[in-house]
Amino acid sequence: MENDTKHIRIKDYTYVLPDERIAKFPISRRDQSKLLVYRHGQVSQDIFCNIAEYLPKGALMVFNNTKVIQARMHFRKSTGALIEVFLLEPACPADYEQMFQARGKCSWLCLVGNLKKWKEGRLEKEIDIKGKTITLSADRIREQGTSFLVEFQWDDESVSFAEIIDAAGELPIPPYLNRKTEESDKVTYQTVYSKIKGSVAAPTAGLHFTNEVLQSLDEHGIHREELTLHVGAGTFKPVKSEEIEGHAMHTEYISVKKTTLLRLIEHEAQAIAVGTTSVRTLESLYYIGCHLEACPDASDDALHVSQWEPYADGAAEQPISPVKALQNIVDWMDRNGQNTMHGSTQIIIAPGYEYKIVKMLVTNFHQPQSTLLLLVSAFVHGDWRTIYDYALAHDFRFLSYGDSSLLIP
Repeated sequence: MENDTKHIRIKDYTYVLPDERIAKFPISRRDQSKLLVYRHGQVSQDIFCNIAEYLPKGALMVFNNTKVIQARMHFRKSTGALIEVFLLEPACPADYEQMFQARGKCSWLCLVGNLKKWKEGRLEKEIDIKGKTITLSADRIREQGTSFLVEFQWDDESVSFAEIIDAAGELPIPPYLNRKTEESDKVTYQTVYSKIKGSVAAPTAGLHFTNEVLQSLDEHGIHREELTLHVGAGTFKPVKSEEIEGHAMHTEYISVKKTTLLRLIEHEAQAIAVGTTSVRTLESLYYIGCHLEACPDASDDALHVSQWEPYADGAAEQPISPVKALQNIVDWMDRNGQNTMHGSTQIIIAPGYEYKIVKMLVTNFHQPQSTLLLLVSAFVHGDWRTIYDYALAHDFRFLSYGDSSLLIP
């Protein structure tokens, strides 16, 4: 099975997406976007605010509560060259929560734009925080793979790094929008339930929800839970290899509360996922639970799912049930006195993958030849063209600020 999936040709997952179909801005009321409903091969459409009517009473809907940070920083060298430093993931401290509370200095793995103009030396800029002028500096420490370790320092230890990026950073909207970030994006490119800072891209399926829609879910008897996956810049990384075996998935960091795991167990490990990031987290939980079945005393570092793990020989045979996998994580947390599980995932979900926990999916329309399109195809048993042909023929808007779909295979 592993080999079949690895040999998927990405060119078989393409479609023509005219530029005018890419939504450059969101519509004025986020819950008035169109909703494509795919049910067992049949397609219809509605308005997003009516989504609760399509969901079974008593079902559990899972949201990703990550918050997009102002990850893009610009420095100007004394020569006039503009250098962009794009925060990818915290290095020291490596914990997101501790990072945003860091004072005086910290370091991140970053992408660097206009790299050839920053061979060495310190970059500096002055920023204004609460009426005080603070000097922020950046030093390039070393190369790490395709990114760089960059150390930041600032001359006021009463100021946290969260305040630094709020003052010095820019919200990183997706590159395919081909426009500069505007003030309005600070609101429209966050979900209404975003809480935990750390993403460099929004979990965009959630952008359609308003407080009124959340209330209608409650009124329809739909239960709600949240987890956190910090979306990395790798989400936009195109598949450049002919076969997907040559595509390296990025690592993303996940955290799930014990109360959420218990709620999932109550719902027999069945969930409606809001967005592909929630899918990646929920499905990764199954494999983390399998690790703990084999090694109950695993360290925190072992709570990681590698890219091809679900496709290894024997993985499809489901050695344990999804409920047992989740219970293993709860038991591990109890033994280790933890209320939140922190892990990471590199999982690639592509045709040949068997979904363990996600039974319905709310998602936007994704780029041609993307790993997200592979994930959708796996979910609807290869029938993705039916969905995308309908969306293209019925004036649906595509990508991050576009319309939505509810997929029920």
